[in-house]
Formats: sequence, structure tokens, C-alpha cells
Amino acid sequence: MFGTESSLSMFLNTLTPKFYVALTGTSSLISGLILIFEWWYFRKYGTSFIEQVSVSHLRPLLGGVDSSSPSNSNTSNGEADSNRQSVSECKVWRNPLNLFRGAEYNRYTWVTGREPLTYYDMNLSAQDHQTFFTCDSDHLRPADAIMQKAWRERNPQARISAAHEALELEDCATAYILLAEEEATTIMEAERLFKQALKAGEGCYRRSQQLQHHGTQYEAQHRRDTNVLVYIKRRLAMCSRKLGRTREAVKMMRDLMKEFPLLSMFNIHENLLESLLELQNYADVQAVLAKYDDISLPKSATICYTAALLKARAVSDKFSPEAASRRGLSTAEMNAVEAIHRAVEFNPHVPKYLLEMKSLILPPEHILKRGDSEAIAYAFFHLQHWKRVEGALNLLHCTWEGTFRMIPYPLEKGHLFYPYPICTETADRELLPMFHEVSVYPKKELPFFILFTAGLCSFTAMLALLTHQFPELMGVFAKAFLSTLFAPLNFIMEKVESILPSSLWHQLTRI
Repeated sequence: MFGTESSLSMFLNTLTPKFYVALTGTSSLISGLILIFEWWYFRKYGTSFIEQVSVSHLRPLLGGVDSSSPSNSNTSNGEADSNRQSVSECKVWRNPLNLFRGAEYNRYTWVTGREPLTYYDMNLSAQDHQTFFTCDSDHLRPADAIMQKAWRERNPQARISAAHEALELEDCATAYILLAEEEATTIMEAERLFKQALKAGEGCYRRSQQLQHHGTQYEAQHRRDTNVLVYIKRRLAMCSRKLGRTREAVKMMRDLMKEFPLLSMFNIHENLLESLLELQNYADVQAVLAKYDDISLPKSATICYTAALLKARAVSDKFSPEAASRRGLSTAEMNAVEAIHRAVEFNPHVPKYLLEMKSLILPPEHILKRGDSEAIAYAFFHLQHWKRVEGALNLLHCTWEGTFRMIPYPLEKGHLFYPYPICTETADRELLPMFHEVSVYPKKELPFFILFTAGLCSFTAMLALLTHQFPELMGVFAKAFLSTLFAPLNFIMEKVESILPSSLWHQLTRI
């Protein structure tokens, strides 16, 4: 034993400073290469290589369960989804439940001094108005010619003055629309103006309907008159909903959808879903979902989260995370959890607003599907419906974060839907006011082994630098460290020598 100690001491004393420089430099290089490889593997596959090897190969050898199969299947699904036909990633949609500028947005500005709408959002609305409420033949009718210029005006007072000027010439439906949207300071006043607009709009619609086949000019005019009539009826239904006449609003929306079944681009069914939820008519809500929650139709937060709410409603009142962890999830609970995962993957920003982890603001006039703007618009109108269902928010709170463990990484790959658009955050910053902190799609934290190799690389690089600058001093530190490291072993060996007979120990050392 003493011979071994003396030989070890002699070996340490014969080591030169160049050896320590080479040792620390080599270890720093190796740890740096491991770090680079780990980072590359994480960026490509979304997991640590060391972690993947330990889970896939070492755990089965040690008697564990191989859990790599679901991950691999999810990854393959994500790659398949990413290869789907690309859609318009950052298309901006008109908010189906947008508020009234005069009666709601302007009142917010009067009270708080803040502007709830951005210039970009209002500019998009101006483009919508020109698309839906104007046509090439407007110059033939003086009132329509004035309104064609009014929709292009940036100054609200100039638009309102132009609308009054058009009404002096004749009953103009679009002039009443502008006044109801921007001049009316209450919902009741807006409803009165929309009723006047409806009377004028129906007359124009009947006249253009008779002439629509007489040429392209008349077809364009009939299409404009149709858009105006649909817009008026929809806003009247929304006025009824805001004034508490919800059943009347539901009837108006159903009649409108039957009368113009091809105008699904207006998403009137989302207004209908919200009104039916207010009536707690969940059977009719399910019927509407069955029609519009179709694979061929564009999804929305309203569709996905309403479907999740209905499935959560069946189990949420008796759901307990402790009991579920003990006995496992029942079939109904599993369906509810899967529906929540589906909704959260479509729009991951909604749960923080529903759980009141982030404060709400007035929704914008336009939304970006799967973005923060859509999450605000949905939660602003549907938070009360989630609160009304006992235990629904508790179930959401317990399960929504599990979505991100199911989606194959990188997160942009997707699982049940096409990949999450990268440009969403930029577009939301244009739609939402400056005083609102835009929600960002959750990012996966770096795995432990990447952090470990980064720390190891930094530590060994620092040792290499210090050893190169102060080789003799670092040699002394290295010898002291090794002596301290072997001290417990030397202590154990001394105890063993004192216990065992010297002859036996001599035979063991010879072996």
C-alpha cells in the first residue's frame, strides 16, 4: 500500500506544467465539441442527444420502459403536418364580434385617455368598408358617390359629416351604417340607426336583385347591396345581444344564415355560438359545432375552445387532479383533456386570459388566427361562459400546459394542426395597442445536458486559460486537488490494513 502511495506521489511530482496545459486544453476542446453537437441535435430534433440515448437504450437495459415510441410517432406526425399544403400564414380576419366605435371604443378613450385601436387596424377596416360598401357604379347615384369618398376619409368627423350630407340627398343605407358605427354613443342609438339602414338597404337590395343579370355592372351593384344588407342584419342581431334580448338575437342570426348560406366568410356562426352559450343552450351549441367544426373549414379559437368547453362540462364538476392521478383518467375525462390539448395547440395564448393570469383589453377590429389578438377577442366574450361551467377553469388549469409536452419539437412542427406561423408575433404587434404586452408562443426550455455541457465547457476553458498563464501555480493546485481527492481512499486503505492480517494483505497485494 505504501509502495502504491509513493509511486503515485512520484508520478504527480514528475508531471510538468506542460502536461496540465495540454490536459485542460484537451478537456476544454472535447467538452466544446460535445456542446456544439448537443446544440445542433436539439435544434434539429428538439431533444438532447445524451437524454435521448439514455431514454432509448440505457433505460430498457436497466429495466425501464422505452418511451421513445410515442415521441417518434409524434415527430413523424409533425413532419407530415409540416409538409401539408401551405396556407396564408398571417392572413388577418375581420373580428366577428367587433365592438362599435362610437358606443364602445370611443367611450373607452373618453374614460381612460388611451386609444384601443391601432392605425393599422383602422386602416384594415377602411379597406373592408371600401370592399363591401362600394362598387364601380356609385358615381351614378349622388349619395353613394359621397359615401365612396367618405369611406376613404381618415378623419372621423369628416366621415360623419359626409354621411349627413349623403342623407340630405336620399335615404342611404351605408350612410346610416357609418353613423351607427361611429357617431352613436349608445347601443340603443346605434340600433335605431341600423333599423333605418335596414329599411333603405332592403329597398336597394330588391331593386338590384331584379337587375342583377342585365350586365356585370348590375351584378357588382347587387353584390354590394347584398353585403350591405347582411352587415346591417348582423349588427342588428349584435345590438339585440348587447341589450339583453338574446333569444331575439339568436333568431335573427339563424334567419340570416338561412337566407344567405353561402356567406360563411362573415363567420356569423361564431356570433350564434356566443349567444347560445349565453342562453346555456348546450345542445344547440353542439349542433352548430357539428356543422362548422369540419376538417375542410378554417378553424378558430371559438370553434376549438367551445368544443373543449362542452367536453369539459361533462366531467369538470367532479374532476380532481389527485383522484385522477391515483385511478387514471376515465374515457370522458380523456376526451375532455384531448379537446383542451387540441384547443391549446391551435391557440396557446387563450388559457392565460381565461385563467386571468394576464389582463384583458378591448379586442381589436381585426384578429390573427392562432395569435394573441384572437385570444383576446375570444376570452373577452367567452370568459363568462367558462366561469359559468363549474370546474371547467380548474380542469383547464390542470391540463393546458401538458399540450407542449405532446407537440413534437421544434414547436413550429405542429401535431394536430399545420405548423404554428412564425410571423404571428410581428402581426399581433401591429394589431394590438402599444400599452398591451403581446403574448409570445411558449418556447421549450433547454435540456439539462445542454446546460451541463455548456457549464463544463466554460469551466474547462477557464482552467485551460489559467493553466496556460500560470502553469506552475495551477500545477500546485492540481496536485493539492488530487491529494484531497484520494485522501478518503487512503483513509479507507489504512483502516483495511489495520483490520486485516499483514500476511493476508501481502498475498492480496501480490495478486
